[in-house]
Amino acid sequence: MRITVTPEELRERVRALLASHHPAATDRLDFLRARFDAGLAWVHYPEGLGGLGAPRPLQGVVDAELAAAGAPHNEPRRIGIGLGMAAPTVLRYGTEEQKARFLRPLWTGEEVWCQLFSEPGAGSDLAGLRTRAVRDGDDWLVTGQKVWTSNAHSARWAILIARTDPDVPKHQGITYFVCDMTAPGVEVRPLRQITGEAEFNEVFLTDVRIPDAHRLGEVGDGWSVARTTLVNERVAIGGSALPREGGMIGTVAATWRERPELRTPDLHDRLLRLWVDAEVTRLTGERLRQQLAVGAPGPEGSGMKLAFASLNQRVSGLEVELLGEDGLRYGDWTMTRPESVDFYGRDAGYRYLRAKGNSIEGGTSEILRNIISERVLGLPAEPRTDKDVPWKDLPR
Repeated sequence: MRITVTPEELRERVRALLASHHPAATDRLDFLRARFDAGLAWVHYPEGLGGLGAPRPLQGVVDAELAAAGAPHNEPRRIGIGLGMAAPTVLRYGTEEQKARFLRPLWTGEEVWCQLFSEPGAGSDLAGLRTRAVRDGDDWLVTGQKVWTSNAHSARWAILIARTDPDVPKHQGITYFVCDMTAPGVEVRPLRQITGEAEFNEVFLTDVRIPDAHRLGEVGDGWSVARTTLVNERVAIGGSALPREGGMIGTVAATWRERPELRTPDLHDRLLRLWVDAEVTRLTGERLRQQLAVGAPGPEGSGMKLAFASLNQRVSGLEVELLGEDGLRYGDWTMTRPESVDFYGRDAGYRYLRAKGNSIEGGTSEILRNIISERVLGLPAEPRTDKDVPWKDLPR
């Protein structure tokens, strides 16, 4: 049952939290734990799980009060996979024991999460995955390979899908698990990107033992559970709140204002068009968040993620052209393994190269166009000849 909470009542709760745990005199982690226990982590979650069962938009009241008081935050960019993908899935499909175990350290950032979905032969066709999970008493033995795994090198837990029944069609034989990244048999290798760093990884799983108590949803129903994760992932990537001129367009607009010697009529026209596109995308994202306030995310998030990817690539390309020779410089090719992506603490060359991945990660733009055409616009689906064929009989 949803609890009625007024903005003033939330402010009173914040004041009480600050009185008992003043940010200047409280350890950062202790403050975050106390905030979670007070129901002020994500107010729309149930009581006891970091929330109050309140309407989602009221989170802004809490965040504004705490920011004004100089309270620490939970570094959302570092734990974005946990916040945006794992948490909504655990909340919907997890047992009470799983929710109690995972959600608090996930939100405070004590435990980082990663996503073990994509495989070398199952990216866009994710349901074709080959990683196997075989029942062994109260456990499952998982063997396979995953790829493009952000934060696998720093993660404590992973959301993982594996094939548990090869004798049924590919979407029906998948089960969803929570995998301990420190378990024997888990090997993480870096994947160096065009940017020079390795924020992604490939993960090899060899007879990794996962307790059945760490299964989310029913055996064989993993595709339905995974769709919840994927929908939330696209909202998390493309639907973040931004002010006007937030994101990459603000960086380019600032350069335009500060360096008039770089301006040309052609660049002026392109910048104006991109500025309008950025503002339309921002306002569309605000409408999406309002829809989320009254229900679960739908396929509209795919449209936002698609727009986000295209906009970032076009804006970063314009920035490199605007800067001329300076745009060709690249600050640092040192091989590093960052824990988060920082588009704005680097130079234009980094933004241009890193934005190329936006149309791949979180669902390729081609697949997202299919989702939009079928589930939003209601157009006929593409012919699929493998939907009713047992996975083991599919050609490879």
